[in-house]
Amino acid sequence: MEGIGAAPTLAQMGLFVVTLSLAILSPGPGIVAVSRAAAQRGRRDATPYALGLAFGASLWCLMALLGLAVLFETAPLLLRALFVAGGAYLVWVGWRMWQGADDPPPTGPAERGEGFGAGLLLNLANPKPGLFYASVLVAVFPDLGGFGARAAVYSVALSVELLFYLGLAALMATAAVRGRYFAAKPLIDRAAGLVVALLGALLLFRL
Repeated sequence: MEGIGAAPTLAQMGLFVVTLSLAILSPGPGIVAVSRAAAQRGRRDATPYALGLAFGASLWCLMALLGLAVLFETAPLLLRALFVAGGAYLVWVGWRMWQGADDPPPTGPAERGEGFGAGLLLNLANPKPGLFYASVLVAVFPDLGGFGARAAVYSVALSVELLFYLGLAALMATAAVRGRYFAAKPLIDRAAGLVVALLGALLLFRL
């Protein structure tokens, strides 16, 4: 019956935040993309991209709260399709980064591929956060209550994602970091493209 269940405790929320923070710190396409965007274009132009990445990641938490794990168990082909589509998209993004490695540093406003929608799509293309959230939610909140409790958990997840991506964008947009980036732009862009493409390939061959 909807609404029956336990409200999350402070201890559970604390454990959730720590676990989520450690997971976010592991290298992924979102980290690579927002770091490169901030170093390339500065904090102001990278902020919408960072916001899109944060909301995209948090949507996997929302879907997990709504029963994502059950959906994947009943429709395994859907999970496979998500891995294939997401992997192909990440390979394409990585290829774009590699191709633009020798382009001069950008001087104009951010392109369409570096805005809120692009960030949202990039993290939605990677189903691994969905599997992570589905596993962690069951482990940390085994008897989660109704709408209010789930809304609280989602709000915490969104806050952590926003704090991380916006903080990383601010850090990578500092003058010192940007100076080093522009000095080694071709090498950094090729490395970033290779990492993102490899992460996409791992998704393609995961299942």
